[in-house]
Amino acid sequence: MRVVGFSFIKNAVALDYPIVEAIESVLPLCDEFVIMVGNSDDDTLLLIENLAQKTDKIKIYHSIWDNSLLKGGRVLAVETDKAYAKILENDKINGTKTDWAIYIQGDETVHEKYLSTIKEGMEKYKDDTKVEGLLLNYLHFYGSYDYVGDSRKWYRREIRVVKAREDIFSFRDAQGFRKKPNTILKVKHIDAFVYHYGWVRPPQKQLAKQKAFNTLYKDKEWVDKTFGAMQTFDYSGIDSLKKFEGTHPKVVQERIKKMNWVFEHDISKKNYSPRVRFLTWVEKWTGWRVGEYKNYKRI
Repeated sequence: MRVVGFSFIKNAVALDYPIVEAIESVLPLCDEFVIMVGNSDDDTLLLIENLAQKTDKIKIYHSIWDNSLLKGGRVLAVETDKAYAKILENDKINGTKTDWAIYIQGDETVHEKYLSTIKEGMEKYKDDTKVEGLLLNYLHFYGSYDYVGDSRKWYRREIRVVKAREDIFSFRDAQGFRKKPNTILKVKHIDAFVYHYGWVRPPQKQLAKQKAFNTLYKDKEWVDKTFGAMQTFDYSGIDSLKKFEGTHPKVVQERIKKMNWVFEHDISKKNYSPRVRFLTWVEKWTGWRVGEYKNYKRI
């Protein structure tokens, strides 16, 4: 079984993306890892090159982001597709046949305790033509490494492992995948978690990241109005959190030690509208998340 990881990154240093940890977290599963490095204003390329010196698994490619595709985050899917295409291209050049492609974004990691579960899933469904991808669970950390979001606003699962095929592509703003022409993938759910750290940064870095990220979805006037007066990001505006009782991946431990800000939250406080409070109650007692977006078909 051949497995290749893939991702893209831009301005990882300036915006404090844990891309090195992201890659390292899935590298044990991979025969190779393709990383598409965008035209950055910082030392992102050097960061990735230093990582590549430690292992010959990492294959670095360069990309110029198309600014005409910023609206709606479309450029994120395009960059994902560029990295994915390199897997198939390299197979043709090298005479290899990749079975699975595992995708990790620049602020995600997989805990080492789940690697064997993911590998078992890939082995089990490698030759099952009905299975086009594997669906993983998510933990969304917020404010610090001690809290996770537990409201309806956070997506619970997403496709992060796909069959290496020509007809699969990144959908919308790179949250998930589909197959041509525009069909959702048939997937098997794997009992493993992706740890999403997109909302865990020093407040100054989080503000910079939010400004940059929201330019993909909002106009400049909205971004300036929302963030212009801020000196640092205010983490207090959150609807619901719970304490995280588990452990973090080994690759993240050094980053946690360097944490230089304090965030504390009263988890008993729930900032819900009456509608969301009712829907949350329904989910709590039935397990059904009413209106949940699912870009996949579980089989």
